[in-house]
Amino acid sequence: MKNKLALILSLLLLTACTSSARIDTAAESGSFNSNNRGICAVTTDSGMLITWKSDSADPESTTFELYRSGSLVYVSNPGDPTCYLDAKGSANDKYSLKTICGSAFSVEDCSLVSADTFFDIPLAPPESSSCTYSPNDCSVGDVDGDGVYEIFLKWDPSNSKDNSQKGFTGNVYIDCLKLDGKLLYRIDLGVNIRAGAHYTQMLVADFDLDGSAELICKTADGTVDGKGNVVGDASKDYRNSDGYILSGPEFLTLFNGLTGEAMDTVDYKPGRGDVSLWGDKYGNRVDRFLGAVLSLDGIKPSAVTVRGYYTRMTACAYDVVDKKLVERWYFDTGNDKTAAGYGDGNHNCMPADVDGDGKQELVLGATCLDDDGTVLWCTDTGHGDAMHLGDFLPERPGLELWICHESKPYGVSLLDASNGSTIFHYDGSKDTGRCCAGNVWSGNDGAEFWAAGFGDVFSGAGEALSCSKSGVNFLCWWDGDLEREILDGSSDGPATIKKLNEKGEQETLLITDGYYTCNSTKATPCLSADIFGDWREEVILRAADSKSLRIYTTPYPTQYRIVSLMDDLQYRNQVATQNICYNQPPHPSFYLGSDWQLLL
Repeated sequence: MKNKLALILSLLLLTACTSSARIDTAAESGSFNSNNRGICAVTTDSGMLITWKSDSADPESTTFELYRSGSLVYVSNPGDPTCYLDAKGSANDKYSLKTICGSAFSVEDCSLVSADTFFDIPLAPPESSSCTYSPNDCSVGDVDGDGVYEIFLKWDPSNSKDNSQKGFTGNVYIDCLKLDGKLLYRIDLGVNIRAGAHYTQMLVADFDLDGSAELICKTADGTVDGKGNVVGDASKDYRNSDGYILSGPEFLTLFNGLTGEAMDTVDYKPGRGDVSLWGDKYGNRVDRFLGAVLSLDGIKPSAVTVRGYYTRMTACAYDVVDKKLVERWYFDTGNDKTAAGYGDGNHNCMPADVDGDGKQELVLGATCLDDDGTVLWCTDTGHGDAMHLGDFLPERPGLELWICHESKPYGVSLLDASNGSTIFHYDGSKDTGRCCAGNVWSGNDGAEFWAAGFGDVFSGAGEALSCSKSGVNFLCWWDGDLEREILDGSSDGPATIKKLNEKGEQETLLITDGYYTCNSTKATPCLSADIFGDWREEVILRAADSKSLRIYTTPYPTQYRIVSLMDDLQYRNQVATQNICYNQPPHPSFYLGSDWQLLL
């Protein structure tokens, strides 16, 4: 039954995922180019666990041979999981993987080997006389085209501020790092970009499909790119006496992902205009920024920047053409309180193809923008905080949106993502600041839904379930079964990964002593995603002394062969959007769960 399930899932996910083919039969040499399998070997209590990537371009007949120091130790059958627990192996062994497709093959050495279940990346924090720096949000992108992700790291100064708080902040820095810690470059955003969760959105993707990723983010006079070149006028300082930046030019810059060089800079759209028209007079709501990576044509990534959500809300989409930023469309509610979308944004946003036309939309909370920048639907329920967007109920067609509300009647809602209609709703007594959704318990068909301020965990029908309520924070596929685990943390403290057992009780699988979450009370990882590619998710956290990042990876084998989650456009683009303001975990466009019969 397990093998049947694995095959069904593999076929389903091969169909669901979209990826350009990376198969080169190379008939003359008999080689097979798999463009990096993400081979990872970690030490567990039972031996060495070796994992690798199942690619969406793989034919069903693809098999693998694993070698330890030149000796064959494992041969897979078609549909077998892309992992092997080598009871006789050690971290001193050299592993290599042979990928076989008919008469074609490729051989790849394993470069990620650990004597533990994690990998450490050394860091060199920026230096300042006015503050200290800690690693903050991360993103990933392959900047050199070798099939391995590099890490984009935003450094957060100790005096960073929420928009509602006055005061000066240190400069914001963005590093691009190899997995071995090699610093490719550092970008200094300068004194005219304030530090905090709401100001800098790192949009990382291969925007022009040239095989290497780029970075797009907001800049200003005095930004210094990775080659030492200044954007704008380095002599300008527009900070007022309260530390707010309410005058001066604002830019959007496209950076070369490999070198950090600024390739193109345009005016940020829209500009501030009259600050008071955004909801206050002192500069809080005018500087509420979001951003997202969307495949607006179903293939090529576009960058969408967002300004405002408490009152006026705007969004501007850009394509990268010939290394230039080219505006695709612009949305603006203006100051018309009756306009669809006015005051109906969230502290985060989510990309997904909600209407099934093969092109992605942008869900901004109570508003959804179609792929052409027009309003697809608006619930007119006001500003909210967090949300989750995915295929949570496999018995229902399409995607669902789980959202919590900051405006009366507060509470939480499960919506049909295609049109914004309500599946169920519960009022709350106050601002509901956090919510979470995912298939975390095998005792219920479909996903589970829960939120801060509510003691119950709900089914997709809105019924209270008998499982315990977990942390309202993050999620992570970790232990190898098809239920997702709970990734939680505390302010400036360790993260935990917990599982709900069959009885609905929590069991702790991991405590990350000495490695902490970030973003204060949000307690989010620097990043969590299927970085290595075996479909389980890695977790990136910061060292307590800020001198390293640690990538935790699963120590558990799995029975299931599943295409790398990063091959799914929705999941990949939600990962790219994970660093935006109120971080939320990514969700694929398809359902994963042990209640797999619902898929048939």
